[in-house]
Parts: sequence; C-alpha cells; structure tokens
Amino acid sequence: MAALYFLSFFFVFKISKFKIFSKSKFSPISSFHYIFVDLVTPFPNFHIQFGFPNFLCEMDSLPNAVVQYILSTINNAKDIASCNCVSKKWKDSMPYVKSVHFPRSIFDKLKNDQTSDCIVTRIVSSIFQLEDLVVYCPFTGAGLASWLLLVGHSLKNLELRIDNLADQNTANENPSKLDCIQGARNLESLRLWGVLMVNAPKWDAFQKLQNLEIIAAKMEDSALIEALKAIPNLTRLVLIGCEGLRSVWIELLHLEYCKLDFRGSGSCSLTLTAPKVEYLELQGFNWIRVRETNCLKNLSLANNDGRVYMVDFGKLMALESLSIRGVQWCWDAIDKMLQLASEVKHLYMKVEFTGDFEALLPFPEINFVDFFKRHPKLKTFDIHGAMFAALCQKNSLKNVDSSFVIPCLEEVVITVRSPLNAEHKMNTLESLVTFAKKLKKMTIKILRMKSVHRSADDFFEEICRFRYMNQNLISIE
Repeated sequence: MAALYFLSFFFVFKISKFKIFSKSKFSPISSFHYIFVDLVTPFPNFHIQFGFPNFLCEMDSLPNAVVQYILSTINNAKDIASCNCVSKKWKDSMPYVKSVHFPRSIFDKLKNDQTSDCIVTRIVSSIFQLEDLVVYCPFTGAGLASWLLLVGHSLKNLELRIDNLADQNTANENPSKLDCIQGARNLESLRLWGVLMVNAPKWDAFQKLQNLEIIAAKMEDSALIEALKAIPNLTRLVLIGCEGLRSVWIELLHLEYCKLDFRGSGSCSLTLTAPKVEYLELQGFNWIRVRETNCLKNLSLANNDGRVYMVDFGKLMALESLSIRGVQWCWDAIDKMLQLASEVKHLYMKVEFTGDFEALLPFPEINFVDFFKRHPKLKTFDIHGAMFAALCQKNSLKNVDSSFVIPCLEEVVITVRSPLNAEHKMNTLESLVTFAKKLKKMTIKILRMKSVHRSADDFFEEICRFRYMNQNLISIE
C-alpha cells in the first residue's frame, strides 16, 4: 500500500513541472491521485503486473484505458484545458470526458479578440460523447446553437444560466436561447436559471426529458403551459422564484415530484393533474385544485405573502406528511385539509390567522379528543401559536376520560407566543404527556412572548416546573 501512495506522489511531482495546479475543488491533480489509489487498491500486485520497478513508474506505463477513465471524471473546463498541456497521452484522453462545467467567472479576463462562445465551442467540439454540459458564464443564443449542433445528439443533462430577465430585447433575439435548446432532443434533465419566458419556446417534443428545473423566472401563463406540453414524460418538475403567473394549468401524467414556488402581489390559482405524484410542494397560490392524489405521500402548502382561499384535493389515503404554512388561511381550507389527511403521520402547522377577507381572525376552538381520534396514525406533531391556542380553549378537554389514548404520537414540537389562557395551555400540555403513551420527546419553544404583565412570568415558571417533572421527555427552547 505504501508503494501506491508513493506512485501517486510521483505523479503529482511529475505533473507539477507543468504548473497546472488548480484552486478548483475539481483539480485534475486531486482527481488523479484519489481515483488512481481507488482503482489499484484492490490489486496489490498491480505494479508487478505492469512492470513498475522499485515502486517507480512513468506516466506512459499506465494503460490508456486507466488514464482515460481517471481523466473522464474531470468536469471543470479550466482543468480540462490544463490537462491538454501535460502530455500527449493526457491530451489524447481528453475527448473521453463526459461532463464539462463552465463556472460564472471563468472568462472574466479574456483578451479583446476572444469570446466565450468561441472558447466553449473549441472545448465541446473536441469531445466525442459529451453527456453533461453546465454553462454559468455569459453566452449568446448563436453560441448555444453552435454547441448543441455539435454535441446535442449525446447530451443527457444541460444546465444553463440564461440571465435574460433584465434584457428588454430578449423577445427579439434570434435565435432565442430557449428555442436553441431544441437542438438537444435526447435530454433527460434540463435546468435553467434567470429565464424570461414571455412567448412559448419553439420546442417540438422532448420524449426522454424527465427532469425540468427553472430557478428565477418571469413567465406568462400560456408560455409555461405550452412549454410543458412539449415534455409529456416529465417525472420531476421544479419551478422556484417564478413571477407573472395568474392561472396555471398543468397536466403531466407521469409526474412524481413537483415543487412550485410562485411569487407576486396578485392572486394565483393552480390546477394540477398528475395521478402519479408522490411529492408536492406549493408556495404562493390562493386557489389550489389537485384532484388525483392516490399516490401522494408528502404534501406542503404555503402562502407567505397572501391568503389561501380554497383547496380542492382528492382522497389522501397514502399521505404520510402534511405541512400547512402561511399568514392567513380561510378556515374552511384548513378544516378540509385536516379532514382529508386522516392517515397522516407527520403534521406541521404554522398558520397565524384565519378569515375569508381582510379581517384577521383567530382559530376556532378545536376539540382535543376529536382531533387525535381523527388522526390516529400521527407520530410527529409540530404546532405553532394559533393551532395550539385552538386546542387549549375552555371546552377542548371536556371529552377526555381515562380510556382515551393517543396511540402513535412520539414527538411534539409546540411554539408558544402568548401567556393568555395559561391554565388551559398547561392542561393541554399535561394531557399530551398523559395520553400519548409512546411519547418520546416534547419540545416547547417560547417565541417572542412580549408581555410586561406578571402572567407571562407565572406562565413561564409553570412551564419550567412542568419540564422539571418530566425532564426525560421535555426540553425548552
């Protein structure tokens, strides 16, 4: 084994004469060192079989296949260019690279007669079967079209920082960057940053595309709908930080993972048809309709800037995790989600107020026993001020008797923001400890309790006393 590390050191020493050390974490030096050791570790006689005398070797002694395999793991464009200067064997091995990554600042110091488009073209054209292309540096639509003409047939993963949100002339760009993506028909994954999609891109069909991610975008409803029609077999859809949408209709029959984060001051509605969806995370919608939910296991609904007026879901029999967040929800929407999620195992609730319109109203009273009887499989329960207060009303515990049990609850996180109704809140905390027979952990978070009244101090003392009596279960934050 010592011999192998010596050989690796010898390679580093030999390569250092060419001054290609890179500050990048994708340095070819580190890649060669670690991957070489991994390759030959299972073969203790490797140096004998290939005639390495006295633990010394020359670069040319390595088989071509080994060098090609090691160098094919390099993806930083700067490192790839440096490797061409090491030796003829390394230069001949670079066309077997599968992935190329052009960082944001890689071309910050170009000379006047050089352009990023030309350099990218020169590198990608030297590769036989490029599968992954990531371009964060500035580029033009014409440059992208030329790259994809060369390697589009083999590309599986494409990631582009388009950055045309502030460009007023994007609509007149010819060819547009979005239209050029059609040149990579065999894509399996597409990720785009900083997209302006006013008009639908001219895409025929991406039959193999299964993953689409768009981060930071301005879109029109019709443009997004038409773009998704060209990707019928999509299984993973992520749209984060999208603006300009009002009414979104999505129909993807193979979709399994969906994350939509929409922003804007106006109202926005969503109608989603995805019978195979298992993970669904929605942010920023006021009206939500998802009727086919037989496979849905994880659901997160939030609106941090506006109100949620209506939710329309099918049966949630497979649902295991539900998260409800926002400033204001219509109570009918909250109550409907709680009724549908009767089989849920993990429940997170952080909604501050209810109310259908401008008025901000507190939660109505929730019966403690009825709530847990309707959610018998609940294992973890994370509740914030308003929901906890609703469980702590005067009549919430009136149906509790000695035969009542919370069968599966193991962990509770409670955020308390007010000392009001302190006696009822303490009764609820005690009931959770008493009737949750499998309870392993309770965390009580005291959050921004602003009160100069003596009741706040008394309430906190009661919580501390309660923790002392159950110190194996309870912690205070």
